[in-house]
Amino acid sequence: MEESVIKTSETDLIASETTMPKRDVRKLSLEELKTFFVSKGDKPFRAQQVHEWLWKRSVTDFDDMTNLSLATRELLKLHFVINNIKVDTLQQSADGTIKNAVKLHDGLIVESVLIPTEKRITACVSSQVGCSLACKFCATARLKRMRNLNPDEIYDQVATIKQQSELFFGRPLTNIVFMGMGEPLLNYANVMAAIEKITSPQGLNMAAKRLTVSTVGIAKMIVKMADDEVKFNLAVSLHSAINSTRSSIMPINDTNTLEELGEALKYWYKKRKKKVTYEYVVWEGVNDTEKDARALLEFCKIIPCKVNIIEYNKIEEGGYRQAKEEILLLYQNLLESHGITTRIRKSRGKDIDAACGQLANKS
Repeated sequence: MEESVIKTSETDLIASETTMPKRDVRKLSLEELKTFFVSKGDKPFRAQQVHEWLWKRSVTDFDDMTNLSLATRELLKLHFVINNIKVDTLQQSADGTIKNAVKLHDGLIVESVLIPTEKRITACVSSQVGCSLACKFCATARLKRMRNLNPDEIYDQVATIKQQSELFFGRPLTNIVFMGMGEPLLNYANVMAAIEKITSPQGLNMAAKRLTVSTVGIAKMIVKMADDEVKFNLAVSLHSAINSTRSSIMPINDTNTLEELGEALKYWYKKRKKKVTYEYVVWEGVNDTEKDARALLEFCKIIPCKVNIIEYNKIEEGGYRQAKEEILLLYQNLLESHGITTRIRKSRGKDIDAACGQLANKS
């Protein structure tokens, strides 16, 4: 009788384990993984093996963890899942740019982009599903912000593009920019956790100096980044150095004025001693006068910086037009005459809506 009770209890325990919702194994820290294996009567070093498969080798199937026994892999499958992203649609531009529409575990879609050039291959990744900032010139701003991306979902975009870089171009991924869908600094904790996995020797081991986080200029979060002593680069989507003009195209400027942004950037440079990059689009009838250019010049004097003048990429119902070439050259000549490195950058992937400001989940 006693033996029957014991067997029934063991059966009930196994049944309850198989019916309980499974956790995403990547939500567990290394220490939590060790605790799990010890609780199951296994060795704690199993946790290190699993951690390496997940974050260094980017494996998304327990069966691919080939240095684990079949019993250990079955144990992992019994208790956990790996909610990795899946490429739903892949498009390749005439210039080689690749855009991925990736499906998340809950069915939502975000987009990421592989940008190849002669000297580098860059991954442009998203940090949110949609965006809440309503910049007038950006297609993503027309999407409702659904949620923040988890650290593993951000990591997966990089891991996927890393694999594509080697598959399509036979070259390694060299750079990562957080310039895709969403505002990275409004998903700060998850973005920082993803960057830790991307840059860690126990992860993808990418150099932090190869990473750039782009923001519309949320002053208090720039201060926090400085206090956190981040090692990556900072870019600011500026587009005007006149408050009234900037507010008309970027509503965030109403609550984060250029003066507040300037103070935050001073703090950033004092703490980090790293130049900032200003991203700047010049539109016809919006910011295409010498007054606008001189306002930018004055803003550039706040801290050491460089300026990327970016080609405008048309979006549906945008109503904006790229300024004439001579206006772009006016900006460049004025800034460079005062020692400010300025580049006029041409867009990549426009024919598949993969260029800056065009990510809108059309697929």
